[in-house]
Amino acid sequence: MFELHPLIIVLFALFCGNAQASSFEAGTEQVTAQLVASVDAVHPGDEILVGVQQRIIPHWHTYWKNPGDSGLATTIAYELPIGAKAGKIQWPTPNRITLGPVTSYGYENEVILLTKIKVPQDSGVGTAFPIKAKVKWLVCKESCIPQKVDLALDLPVVAPGADAGTGSPLIELARASLPSVSPWPISLTYSNDVLALRMTDAKLQSSGVKQVWFYPDEWGKIVQGAEQSWQLSGDALELQMKPGEARLSPGESLSGVLAITQDSGSGPVTRGYSVQVAGDAAVSEITALKSEVLEAASAKDGEPDLVLASALLLALLGGVTLNLMPCVLPVLSIKALSLIKHAQHSPLQTRLQGLAYTLGILTSFALLGGVLIAVKAGGAQIGWGFQFQSPVFVLVVAYLMFTVGLSLSGVFSIGGSVAGIGSSLAERPGYSGSFFTGVLATIVATPCTAPFMGAALGFALSQPPASLLAVFFCLGLGLALPYLLLSQWPSLQRRLPKPGVWMDRLKQGLAFPMYGAAVWLVWVLAQQAGVNAVAIALGGMVIIAFAAWLYEFTKHTGKAGQRSGFGVAVLSLGLVLVGGYFGVETTAATPLVNVEPVKNAEPYSAERLNELRSQGKPVFLNMTAAWCISCLVNEKVALSQSSVVDTFKRSGITYLKGDWTNRDPEITRILTEFGRSGVPLYVFYPAGAGNSTKPIVLPQILTPEIVTQAVAL
Repeated sequence: MFELHPLIIVLFALFCGNAQASSFEAGTEQVTAQLVASVDAVHPGDEILVGVQQRIIPHWHTYWKNPGDSGLATTIAYELPIGAKAGKIQWPTPNRITLGPVTSYGYENEVILLTKIKVPQDSGVGTAFPIKAKVKWLVCKESCIPQKVDLALDLPVVAPGADAGTGSPLIELARASLPSVSPWPISLTYSNDVLALRMTDAKLQSSGVKQVWFYPDEWGKIVQGAEQSWQLSGDALELQMKPGEARLSPGESLSGVLAITQDSGSGPVTRGYSVQVAGDAAVSEITALKSEVLEAASAKDGEPDLVLASALLLALLGGVTLNLMPCVLPVLSIKALSLIKHAQHSPLQTRLQGLAYTLGILTSFALLGGVLIAVKAGGAQIGWGFQFQSPVFVLVVAYLMFTVGLSLSGVFSIGGSVAGIGSSLAERPGYSGSFFTGVLATIVATPCTAPFMGAALGFALSQPPASLLAVFFCLGLGLALPYLLLSQWPSLQRRLPKPGVWMDRLKQGLAFPMYGAAVWLVWVLAQQAGVNAVAIALGGMVIIAFAAWLYEFTKHTGKAGQRSGFGVAVLSLGLVLVGGYFGVETTAATPLVNVEPVKNAEPYSAERLNELRSQGKPVFLNMTAAWCISCLVNEKVALSQSSVVDTFKRSGITYLKGDWTNRDPEITRILTEFGRSGVPLYVFYPAGAGNSTKPIVLPQILTPEIVTQAVAL
C-alpha cells in the first residue's frame, strides 16, 4: 500500500475545484479575451448570461454594433449543445473615438459583451454544459488589425434546487454598463438640416448635466463627425444633430443610445439610455401602463412608436368606433332611415348612396388632412379637433346642427329623401344629399376621440404628408364602413325593418339630438367668447328658424312667391353668418370663461406641475376641452365620482386640469410630448422625486375603476 504525498493531494484538490467551471483565456498582443458566466453551474432549463470579456491594451480600441465612420463590429458565433439557444449581443454604452476627421464608436481598455443562453431541459445532471464561441473583432490604433479567437467554458450541470453559485462578478459590472430605459419623455423633430431630440423633466435643471451625445443604432442616420449641440432650458433638454446620408423615411423610427454625463459629486458619471422615437411626437417607453388591466383598457392608446401599418389599422378601428360616439350616432341613424326607405325598391340606388356617403367622408378627411399639413408647414402646433378652437367655427356648426334639426322636424325640407339636406345641389336626388351627410358626419365627429385613435393620430401628425393622409384616409374609411357595408350587401339589408309611419316619427325624434348638439355648441361658445357671443348665437338661430319657415311657406305660393321667399331666406342667412362672424370675433377678444371648474382640481400650468414633481408629490393630469365630448363624459362618469375623488384625497394626489378649449401652446406642447394629437389626455405621476417614478398614461375612455387602479399602482 502506498501513500500519496501531501503536495499531490493539494494539487489534485485544486484541479477538481477548478473543473467545476473551467474556462481559459485566449487573445493577441492587443486584446485578451475570455468567457465569463452569471453562474458557476447550471440547472436543466436555466437561462444564464454569458459574457465575452475583452481586455484591450492602452490606446487601442474595438468597435460597437454601429462602428461609425470606420471599423467593424465585434461578432460572436456560439457553438452550443443541441437544444441550447443563444440570444443577441447586449451592447454596453459605447465611447466616441475621434482620429482626425473620422469619428468611430467603440470601447477602450475593457468591455464585456453579454448574451443570454438557454440551457436545454434534457441536460443530464452530472455532465458538463460546454459553451464555445468564435469571436472576431477589429482592433485599431493608427492602424487596424482583424483578429479572431476561439473561447470555451464548461459549466457543470447540477440537479434542480442545488446551489448554482454566483458566477463571475464581471457579469454585474457588465449589466451596469448596459443602457437603461429612458426615464424622460423624449420627442423627435427633424428636417433636412436638423435632427433634434427633446427631453422634458423637472429635475433636469438641477441634475448637473455636463455632456450629451447620441449614438444611433444604424450608420448614416446622423453625421458621426458633426458636433452635437445641446441646450438645457428650464425643464427641457434639447440635443441637435446633423442628419446623415441615410435619411429617415416616412414611418421610420430613430433608435440608439443617449449618453448623458452628469456631475455625481465625486466626479462626472456617464449613463446610457436606450431611445426609440418616431416622427416629432413620440414618447419613450415610460408611458406604458403598469398593469394588465390598464393595458387592455387603453387599447394601445399609450403606445408611442408605431409603424405605418399599425397606425393605419388603429385608424381604421378608431373610425369604426367613432360611429358609436354621441356626436356621430344621430347622423348615422339618419342615413340608416334613408337606407331602409330605398333598400326595398332600388338596390342600385342604395349602393350608389352608400358610395356617395363614403366619398363625402373621405373628401372631408382629405381636406382636413390638407389643412393640418398646411398649418404645420407654417410652424404651428395643432391637433385633432383644432377647428373647434375657433369661436366662429363653433358658431357655424351650431347653426348647421340647428338647421338640420329644423329639417328633421318638418319645418322645411329640401329634396325628397330623409337625408336630403343638400340634395338639390345635384340633378339626381339623394346622391349629393348622401355626400353632404358624409361631410356632416365628419364635422360632428371631430370633437370626439374614440379608442384606438390616440396613437394613430399622434403618429400621423408626426409623419410626412403622405403618411398623414394615409392615416386620415383609413380613419375616414372606418367612419364610413358600417353604412358602406350595409348599403352594398342586400342580405344585410333584408334584416332591416320594413318602411312605414314609424320612420317619420323616428326622423322627427332624431331632431332633438341635433337641437341638443346645437345647445352644447352654444355652451362651448360661451366658454370661448363670453355671454355676448351666446346672445349673437341665439339671435341668429331665431333668424334661421324664420328663414326656414318662410322658405317652406312660400313653396306653395307660386313661382313669384317662391323667388321672394327664397331671396328673403338667403338674405337672412347671410346676415346671420356675417353678423355672427364679426360679432363673435369681437367678443372672443374679451376674457374667456374657463371650462366648468371641478371642486378637487387646480388649473394646469407647467410651473405648478414642476413644483409638485420636485416635491415628490403624486399628480393626476387631465387635458380637456369644452368641445370634447369624450372629455366631458369621462369627467362625469369617472373623474367626478366620489370613489375617485375620495381616492385622490386619501392618497394626497393633486389634480391638475388643463383647458384646451382655445388654442394654448403650453398644453399643445405636453400633448406632443406624450405622442397625442389632441384631447383627452390623462397622465398619472406617482409619488417620488426625481426620476425614481415614471408617468402612467391612462386610456381615453375612463371608468372609476380604471382611474383608481392606475393611481394605486
